[in-house]
Amino acid sequence: MDQTKFLEIANYVAGLKMYPYFDAANYVIMCLMVRDDSHPQGHAGSTVFSRKQPLSCWLASMLMCFSGSILSNLLIGEGIVTPFKHQKDLVLATGVWYVINYSPFDIAYKLCKFPPVRVVIYCAKQIQTVSKVHHGVAYALKKFPGSFVIASLIGIAKGAGYCYMRLIERIVRGIWTPSSHEILQPSFSSKACLSASIVFICQHLGFFSAPFSVVYLSVVIFFVYFSISAQVLGVHDPFIPFEKIVCTVVFGGLVDAVGGLFSRAERPVPPTSDEAAKRKSD
Repeated sequence: MDQTKFLEIANYVAGLKMYPYFDAANYVIMCLMVRDDSHPQGHAGSTVFSRKQPLSCWLASMLMCFSGSILSNLLIGEGIVTPFKHQKDLVLATGVWYVINYSPFDIAYKLCKFPPVRVVIYCAKQIQTVSKVHHGVAYALKKFPGSFVIASLIGIAKGAGYCYMRLIERIVRGIWTPSSHEILQPSFSSKACLSASIVFICQHLGFFSAPFSVVYLSVVIFFVYFSISAQVLGVHDPFIPFEKIVCTVVFGGLVDAVGGLFSRAERPVPPTSDEAAKRKSD
C-alpha cells in the first residue's frame, strides 16, 4: 500500500467521532452483558429479570455503559455522576437498553447475537475502547505530568472499566459474587488496555518515530484483530503464554520447580515388594 494512502487512512481512523455509532456499539455490548448475566441458570438471554425488575436492570446497564468515566473520575477525584450530565449520551444508552430488552418478538436481541452482526458490533466497540484509552491517558498526563502509573490506571479504567464495575452492577441486581472480580482474574480487556496505555505513554514521550495516527491505527488493528479472533476462533487471551513464562522466571515458579527436584531427590525411596518380603522373613 502507498505510504501516503496508509497515512490518510491512519489520520481518518484517529479522527473518527465516537458519537453516536461507536458509542451505541459499546452500549449494545454492555446491555447484552447485563441481560445475559441476569438470566435464570440455563436460560441465556431470558427476559424474566427485565420484566420483573426494570429499574434495577436499567441502573445496572447504565453503570456498565458509563463505567469507564465513573471509575476514572473516581480515581482522579472528580464527580462520579459527571458522565450522566450529558443528556444525549444518557438518552442514547437508555434507548439501546430499551430496544435490547423490550423490542417486539425480541428481534433486536436476536439480531445483535447473530454472529456476523455481533462481530461488527464488537469491532466497533474495540475502536471506541482505543479512543477512550487514549483520551484517558492524555487527560491523566495533562493533569498529572510525569505520573505514568496514574496514566496507565486511568487508561485501564476508561477502556476496561466495565470489567471492574461488574461486582457493583451485580449487587444492584441482587447478586453477590465477592470471589469473582477483575483484580483476582484479570481479563484480556484489562491487559490489552494496559498495553495500549503503555504504548500511548511511550508515544507521548517520543519513543516512536512514527506519527501519532500510525501508532493509533496500530493499536486499533491489535484490538480489532483479537476481538475477531475471540468471536470467530475462540482465542480469548493471547497474553496467557507470556504470563506463564514471566511467572515461572520472575515470580518463583523456577525456584519452586528446582526445590521440588531437590526434595524428591532427598526423599527416601520406598522398598520394593521383594525387599519388604525379605525383611519380614529376616
